[in-house]
Amino acid sequence: MTESFLHEDNEVFLKKIPDKLPILPLRNTVAYPFMPLPLSINIPRSMKLIEDAFKGDHLIGLAAMKDSSVIEPMPEQIHEIGTVCILNRIVHLDDDSLQIFLYGFERFRITSWHETEPYLKAGILLHPDTLEHDNELEAAFRTLQTLSKEFISLLPNIPAAAHDYIDKIKDPRHLLYLVASNIQIKLKDAQKLLETDSVKDKLHLLIFHLSYEKEILKLKQKIQSDVNRSMEKKHHEYYLRQQLKAIQKELGESQESQSDVDEYTEKIEKAGLPDEAKQEALRELKRMGEMSRNSAEYGVIKTYLDWIVDLPWQIRTEDELDINHARTVLDDDHYDLADVKNRILEYLAVRQLVNTRRIQSEPDTIGNENQAMGAILCFAGPPGVGKTSLGQSIARSLGRKFTRMSLGGMRDEAEIRGHRRTYIGAMPGRIIQAIKRAGSRNPVFMLDEVDKIGSDWRGDPSSALLEVLDPAQNNTFRDHYLNVDFDLSDVIFITTANQLEAIPPPLKDRMEIIQLEGLYETLPLKKGIVFHWFYGFLFHNTFITVTS
Repeated sequence: MTESFLHEDNEVFLKKIPDKLPILPLRNTVAYPFMPLPLSINIPRSMKLIEDAFKGDHLIGLAAMKDSSVIEPMPEQIHEIGTVCILNRIVHLDDDSLQIFLYGFERFRITSWHETEPYLKAGILLHPDTLEHDNELEAAFRTLQTLSKEFISLLPNIPAAAHDYIDKIKDPRHLLYLVASNIQIKLKDAQKLLETDSVKDKLHLLIFHLSYEKEILKLKQKIQSDVNRSMEKKHHEYYLRQQLKAIQKELGESQESQSDVDEYTEKIEKAGLPDEAKQEALRELKRMGEMSRNSAEYGVIKTYLDWIVDLPWQIRTEDELDINHARTVLDDDHYDLADVKNRILEYLAVRQLVNTRRIQSEPDTIGNENQAMGAILCFAGPPGVGKTSLGQSIARSLGRKFTRMSLGGMRDEAEIRGHRRTYIGAMPGRIIQAIKRAGSRNPVFMLDEVDKIGSDWRGDPSSALLEVLDPAQNNTFRDHYLNVDFDLSDVIFITTANQLEAIPPPLKDRMEIIQLEGLYETLPLKKGIVFHWFYGFLFHNTFITVTS
């Protein structure tokens, strides 16, 4: 059954409400029945309305404005549904404004507008809510009660008596307007709640908004709790650090240690380290800050941090992929060697093509891109034919830095991968050392005498080179000393050898062999004279020896 719902205590009073009332527009506020409402008034038209109402029957109608930016709204800019309120008290403030206190009684609907000067007056019709007596209403009412108590329990400084007060409320309208006036609801939603006729529908709307506000409040409390824990932790750490400083000061080592920590902190931030390397560096720096400068471990960590921050993690040179320029450089540096130069130009042309097509930006062609960009050239030939100088010419044609490492007689795998920091005097491997010397993460790296690597009980360096020269693996090369990944995929590796038979087959499979001929060629001439023509590959001179 649906019926107009009115409080018995208010029935007599509501019958005395006239059908014409002065209308006070509300900005960013909605007035609800049964709720007190304090307001500040400083607009002359509204102040006039309040003064006249206070002298009369104290009754005014409050209706929300559609556009809060309007100073003095006209009838079409005000919502039709509002609340009849009684003016209880007026306080005149020093700035000539008014502070008023009202109490809402019942909803009304504006039926017609009568006056706009000196303030708004309109014909009204009381528009009470409708109440449906059924189980759904009871369930919604109890749900709102439970949610309200849960919401209150999340608020700070709320007395326990508030829960008891909610339990004592038996009027669904009184509870829903009490809750609606004390939670944050958007103006349009608050007005929609006021305009809805059915109490059951109002309860459903308010339960939705209250559930949302409760979740927001939970998240807010969680964030605040996390912040408080963080602050407490920082305060605790600050207290401990102050104690540590006092102890270090007594030992006479506080200023120097802190100076080192500050210096390396700044270096780590400027070095552009990857996440893994940065975390490792900060972890070691924290350990160093807790040690005495006289400790042996202090010097070990300091040396490690020097290597970490000095490596060119983000420093690289841009390639000058111009085939004509490369041809000019090769011709200037080397005489003849047409086949070798052509193969080198083909290698550079492939790099230019790959860069132009940007294969690396296509996920399904990453493997092909690695193979194209990561081909390993091996210059094979007798000593002195210009193998190393060809690598220098490639670096000059690309505008890259050049570095070299001789592998002749190397028998210790640690020369490639470095020593673990547990050993006294540990250092990074020669690969990392050469990268640091070059000052760039993408140099041309010449590995000389790859055929003269040996192996014994200390390991097999050729096996360690398998990872270095493999384009599919060297992007995560891990030196034992650094113990973090270093990307070698941008490095152009070039190897040299005198005898291909001495190179281990797995290592040879990773390289493309370019054969260079010997230094001279013997030509028989008439009358038994033999001329030996020596080609100066580095110097454009021809030496002739005549024998009879």
